[in-house]
Amino acid sequence: MMAKSKKFRWQKTKYSTLARKIDIFRAAAKFMLFLWWDSIFPQDSLEHKKNRATWFVNTLIDLGATFIKIGQTLSTRADLLPLEYIEALGTLQDQVPAFSSQEAIKMIELELGKPLQFIYKEFDFNPLAAASLGQVHKATLYSNEEVVVKVQRPGLEALFNLDFKILLQLIKFCNKYLAGVRKYNLQSIYNEFFDLLFQEIDYIQEGKNSDKFRDNFHGYPRVIVPKVYWQYTTTKILTLEYKPGIKINDKAALEACGINIHQVNETGICCYLKQLLQDGFFQVDPHPGNMAVNPDGSIIFYDFGMMAEIGILDKDQMIKTFFAILKKDSNEVVNTLMSMGLLEPVPDMTPVKRLVTFLLDKFTDKPLDVKALGEVKIELYEMFEQQPFRLPAQMTFILKAITTLDGIARTLEPQYNPTVLSQAFIKSLAVTKSKGSTIAQLSHQARDFIQYQLTKPNKTEVLVKKLEERIERGELQLRVKNVESDRILGQIYLAIKTLIYACLTGFSLLTGLILIISKYHNWAIAIFCVCAFCLYLLVKSLMKLAVIEKIEKMGKK
Repeated sequence: MMAKSKKFRWQKTKYSTLARKIDIFRAAAKFMLFLWWDSIFPQDSLEHKKNRATWFVNTLIDLGATFIKIGQTLSTRADLLPLEYIEALGTLQDQVPAFSSQEAIKMIELELGKPLQFIYKEFDFNPLAAASLGQVHKATLYSNEEVVVKVQRPGLEALFNLDFKILLQLIKFCNKYLAGVRKYNLQSIYNEFFDLLFQEIDYIQEGKNSDKFRDNFHGYPRVIVPKVYWQYTTTKILTLEYKPGIKINDKAALEACGINIHQVNETGICCYLKQLLQDGFFQVDPHPGNMAVNPDGSIIFYDFGMMAEIGILDKDQMIKTFFAILKKDSNEVVNTLMSMGLLEPVPDMTPVKRLVTFLLDKFTDKPLDVKALGEVKIELYEMFEQQPFRLPAQMTFILKAITTLDGIARTLEPQYNPTVLSQAFIKSLAVTKSKGSTIAQLSHQARDFIQYQLTKPNKTEVLVKKLEERIERGELQLRVKNVESDRILGQIYLAIKTLIYACLTGFSLLTGLILIISKYHNWAIAIFCVCAFCLYLLVKSLMKLAVIEKIEKMGKK
C-alpha cells in the first residue's frame, strides 16, 4: 500500500538554507547519538532494532528527495546492513509518499499546454507508484495505447539547490579541517554525483537516455525498454509505454510464475557487463524499483534518469581488469586498478597483492564467504594502516551500480557465482566480429581467456608456481609473528593514547566546572574549549579502536 499524501517540511515553497541546514544536522546528530548509545548499551531485542530502522527510514523521508535516494541505494545491501534496516529501507522503493493528484494534473496541464481531457483518453488519478523525484500515473492515449505518465514533484529543483549548497559547505569544511579525507577527492565525487541528479530531473534527457539504451540492446530479446512518446514529454513530464512486470527481487512471485531465477541473474549480470565493458553507457541506479521481470523471464528496465558514460581509456582498463580477474592474474589486477586510480600506490604493496591473490583464489569460483577473510587478517590490518584505496569520482558510480546489482542477485540466489554467470557474455564476445577498438579489445581478451582456459596449467604446476611466488615475496620467512607483535603493540599504544585523552577530557571538564562555580567565567570558557578538543581526540581514538576490534572479531569467526 502506498503512503498517504502528506505535506512535509521539505515540500514547502519557501525553505531557507538555515532551516534546511538545521534539519539535516539535527537528524545526523540524533542518528549518531543512537549509534553511540546502542554501542554503549547494546540491545538485542527485535522490537528495538525495528524501531531504530523505522525511525531511520522516516527521517530519510522527512529530509526529502536527496536522502531518499541514499536510502534506496542502501536498501539492496543485505550483506552490509541488518535485516531490519533492509526491510524498512525497502519501503522507499515503492512507498515514498505521493503528492496529490491535483498537483500532478496541474503540472501536466502546465507543461503540455492543454487540459487533461484533451491529452489522454483515460487517466488514473491514483498513482501507480511514488518515487523520490516524482510519481507515475497510468493513462490511455486517444490511439488506445496504454502508457504511464511520470510527473516530477513540485519544487524539486529548488530543494536540490538547497541540499547541494549545504553539502558543498560540508565538503569544503572536511577538506579544510580533516586532512584524512582529502585523498578521496570528495569535490569531484560531489560534482559528478549531483550533475547526474540534475540530469535525472530533466525528463527530456531521460527520454534520450532511454532511446540510446534501447538502441544498444537492439536484437537482445531478453532485455525490454519501454518506448518514449515524445509528443507527450517535457522536462517535467515523461510519457512511456506501459510495460508491467514482476518486481525483480520478489523471489516468491518469480518462482510462483515458473520463472528460472538462475537465468534472470545471468541476464542481469551479462546485461551489465555489456553496459560497462562494451557500451560504456550504464544505468547508475539499478535498484529493484527500476527493474522488473516479464512472464517470459526477460528483464524490463525503467528509469534512465541516472546514466553515466565511461571514457575509452577507462573502458580498456576495465576490460583488462575483468579478464585479469577471470585468469586470477593478481599482478595485472593490481596494475589496472592503479591505472584507473582505484588503488593508491604505496611504498609496500605486498599486503595489497597478497590480499588480491587471496580474493582471486578463494572467491572467483564460488560465492563470497566473509568469514574466510579472517585468513588475511594481517593484510587487512596493514591495509587499514596504509589506507591505499581511494575512490575516484567516476568509479563511485560504477561501484554503486555493481554493488546494487550484486545485492539483487544475492536476494534471488544467495549462493550465486558471478564468474559462472558471466560465461555467456564471454562466449558471445569470442564470436563477435571486431567493429571499433573497444569491441576488438573485448573480442581479443575473450578469445585469449578461452585459450587460457584450454591450456591453463594443472593443479601441481599451479601449486609450484605459487610456492615460487611466495618465496620471491619472502612470505615463507618468519614474518607473520613479527607483524602480529607490531600490530598488538600498535593497539596497546592506541589504547594508552585513548586513556590519556579520556583523563585529559575528564580533568579539563572538572576544572571548568570548578572555575564556573568560582565565577571565573572567562577562564572556564577557555578550559571548556580545551575539553572539547580533548573530547574530539578521544572520540577519534575510540572510533579507530572500534574499527580494529571489528576486524579482530571478523578474523576470529
